[in-house]
Amino acid sequence: MRKVYSKIEAISGNVITVTASGVRYSELAVVSSRHGDSLAEVIRLSEDQVALQVFTGGRGISTGDEVRFVGHPMQISFSDNLLGRIFDGSGRPRDNGPPLEENMIEIGTPSVNPSMRIIPRNMIRTNIPMIDLFNTLVESQKLPIFSVSGEPYNPLLARIAMQAEVDMIILGGIGLKYDDYLFFRDTLEEGGAMSRTIFFVHTASDPVVESLLVPDVSLAVAERFALKGKKVLVLLTDMTNFADSLKEIAITMEQVPSNRGYPGDLYSQLAARYEKAVDFEGAGSITTLAATTMPGDDVTHPVPDNTGYITEGQYYLRGGRIEPFGSLSRLKQLVNDKTRPDHRAVMDGMIKLYAAYKESLEKKSMGFRMADWDNKLLKYGEMFEDQMMDLSVNIALEEALDRGWSILAECFDAAETGLRTELLKQYWPHKEETA
Repeated sequence: MRKVYSKIEAISGNVITVTASGVRYSELAVVSSRHGDSLAEVIRLSEDQVALQVFTGGRGISTGDEVRFVGHPMQISFSDNLLGRIFDGSGRPRDNGPPLEENMIEIGTPSVNPSMRIIPRNMIRTNIPMIDLFNTLVESQKLPIFSVSGEPYNPLLARIAMQAEVDMIILGGIGLKYDDYLFFRDTLEEGGAMSRTIFFVHTASDPVVESLLVPDVSLAVAERFALKGKKVLVLLTDMTNFADSLKEIAITMEQVPSNRGYPGDLYSQLAARYEKAVDFEGAGSITTLAATTMPGDDVTHPVPDNTGYITEGQYYLRGGRIEPFGSLSRLKQLVNDKTRPDHRAVMDGMIKLYAAYKESLEKKSMGFRMADWDNKLLKYGEMFEDQMMDLSVNIALEEALDRGWSILAECFDAAETGLRTELLKQYWPHKEETA
């Protein structure tokens, strides 16, 4: 039987403070006020002073209300019945379906012991050339999508959710606009992907503390499915909203701020979520893609800056395209040699020529005389952007490689590409194929 405390020492916004003993960090409590019961989570312990973040906010709570600790952290039901369902950050249904209360599991548990992990070795196909061909997504990888507000990072995540070759998708929305929530829901339902998806959504109007729960709930469920042998892809959007919620709570708690007001443990908070990505020996895997908006397109902002130290590369989304130069998948070399013999050569060769195209484009804008080589590069760059970089392009890796050879043959002589002779003999298109 847990003790009930009938005196609240202080109320500051959504945070209340009580004097209690035998309580642990992240433990849940029920606050009973005249408006009903509200869940709260322990967010700070200082001797016998316990600070709790109230999910529904501090409005209506008085110092004489009761606080009852339940003896465990936040829990979520785990079963196959989660598939096709939509929940809020606390695990309550948002889809008018029945609540799930069987087989409760804790969230926010430590990441997997490194000795239980295996080296990533499998490609996850998305049918997006700028990912599959140039910066391959590898099973159990953790990658952010760096973007700015207004870029189509949510449509990109929705497309990946529908097309990625994985067993199931767990989509975590953090601070979503209601229109974005409806977009995800409708897109997944219309595309037939909702049946293999679990959607945890926190909208901008929901309690702040629930935004902090979404990644933990998503990853806790993903881990259990991965242990059952499932290849799980976790999509999170937007991790900057998650970090802003951390900052808001830190300010309420009067913590000493770090860079730009974010808490000093921002790196640890982000790492605790990203490090959940894992490939289990003899079981399944967790792969994480997380949209991270950069205020002012500033990659030195604390959120993308800290994220870059944790993850294994990044995708940059600019101008509605995945930028080839800033984007990087550090694990792609583990799988590129297992796809097709020409994969790495085409990837390197096309990016090298695209960089040369950018130089020629700058020469043209400055009024320099264009040589024949510059004109070839200009033609190549336009075809590359239209047929490879455009996010509407939806083709398998093998077709993307063939298209790459076709673009090269359309713009250059074989010797001008710098590709190896044995590959040119095997893959260079004949004239009638490019006519």
